[in-house]
Amino acid sequence: MFAVTATQTDPDNPLAGLTLGERPEPEVPDGWTTVTVRAASLNHHDLWTLKGVGIRQDRLPIVLGGDAAGVDEDGNEVIVHSVIGGGADETLDPKRSLLSEQYDGTFAERVAVPRRNLVPKPAALSFEEAACLPTAWLTAYRMLFDKADLEPGSTVLVQGAGGGVATALITLGRAGGYRVWATSRSEEKRARALGLGADRVFESGARLPERVDAVMETVGQATWDHSLKALRPGGRIVVSGATSGAVPPADLNRVFFLQLSVVGSTMGTRDQLARLARFLEQTGARPVIDRTLPLTGAREGFAAMHEGDVFGKIVFTGAG
Repeated sequence: MFAVTATQTDPDNPLAGLTLGERPEPEVPDGWTTVTVRAASLNHHDLWTLKGVGIRQDRLPIVLGGDAAGVDEDGNEVIVHSVIGGGADETLDPKRSLLSEQYDGTFAERVAVPRRNLVPKPAALSFEEAACLPTAWLTAYRMLFDKADLEPGSTVLVQGAGGGVATALITLGRAGGYRVWATSRSEEKRARALGLGADRVFESGARLPERVDAVMETVGQATWDHSLKALRPGGRIVVSGATSGAVPPADLNRVFFLQLSVVGSTMGTRDQLARLARFLEQTGARPVIDRTLPLTGAREGFAAMHEGDVFGKIVFTGAG
């Protein structure tokens, strides 16, 4: 079958290890099944794998990709949850892994996954839209509706509008009844954030007209000081990543004096993925797709993400 594979890692030239071509059909352990992939979405995790982050060299070559929607062996339209683990919250399993870390991922014609990792795809969502949900959108869903501890009408600041998680936060926040503000260095991305439903947009680091109830932090070092200053006393920063570099030490005096909360967030559970899919079905909110490419054109998508030339999600469709 055709697949997109990491065959080597290089922190300076990650695309050097990106290989497109034939791979063996997936092996199917007991309790697993195969899904014929109709659409799969690209995440920073896939690029980091090519840089050598979070992958053991003895696992190479490995098929990339964690997110997918497709058809299972019984003909059901499904969404693939990419966290492989056990317990009520598989994200907390110390032995958990993601597809494309220990097991081959979703950038292939077919992928093997545990049966428990399949979620029904609502008919109202296209395969391309559904493929965006398991990582970026599920992370945003958990940040807003689980970790932020907000009431409807609260003001939420989304740092770095443009990426998959940030665009999901804006769209979900709007649908969930929050007042959403967003920042970006790019005038174009600020304008597009307004089009998604952000109430106001600001240049990165700009002084805000008032302090916010919560900050959604996915950027890290470049925005961390601004995130602390933007938060009201008793507010909460929800951190799910740091694409601009590691978050520096918190200003503990500020955190203590203003009684701020800083909480981490991971991808959600399979059950949360199912609720997210229903939420989109009921509200009409939909993922922002930057571009859709055939799987054979995956190199273009990886290059765009590497260069930061993305607003929303990049989706790959069938290998033909």
